[in-house]
Amino acid sequence: MEPLQILVIVLVVAGIWLVAELAITARRARRTMAEVDKTVAELNETLAETRPVVAKLDGAVDELQPAIAKVEPLLSSANVAVDALSANLVEIEGVVRDVSAVTGAAASAGNVVSGMADSASEAARKLLGKFKSSPDAGERTLEAAPSEEAAEDAPTPSEVSQDAAAPSGSYYTYGGSMADDTAVTTYEAPTKEETAHE
Repeated sequence: MEPLQILVIVLVVAGIWLVAELAITARRARRTMAEVDKTVAELNETLAETRPVVAKLDGAVDELQPAIAKVEPLLSSANVAVDALSANLVEIEGVVRDVSAVTGAAASAGNVVSGMADSASEAARKLLGKFKSSPDAGERTLEAAPSEEAAEDAPTPSEVSQDAAAPSGSYYTYGGSMADDTAVTTYEAPTKEETAHE
């Protein structure tokens, strides 16, 4: 065989192979084009379905525009209300501070009045204590300190019971002026029957 015949055979085989490859590529391209057409058709359907939704959204946005326009004045009104509330809270705080000061002053005045009443009652008690003449009227005086001989005969404090030292149902108030340090006033304690009637 001549080299020219071999070259022609190789060229014919290459041509056949080229035609086969072109046919396969054309078939694949047709399939791809069919799929693209199908996808485009689906996209067109989807767009056709979304157009009413978009139209409704446009209508909703158009309806919201007046409401949005009203929100801004509402926000400014809310800011004004918050500012007014803050001012009111500051005033309330001042009032509470004033009430606290007045309460403190009233408590101090109450303490002063109570002190004055205590002083007046103490002065009246001392004055009445000086005018009482007899120890039998409920006022007893302590005796002077016993002499040494009497002190030896006297029982020790542990020997004297609490009941013997003071009559039952009474208590003593020690007081008086500086000159009358030994004055003792006895008051009768209320009995159980008296406290039950109250």
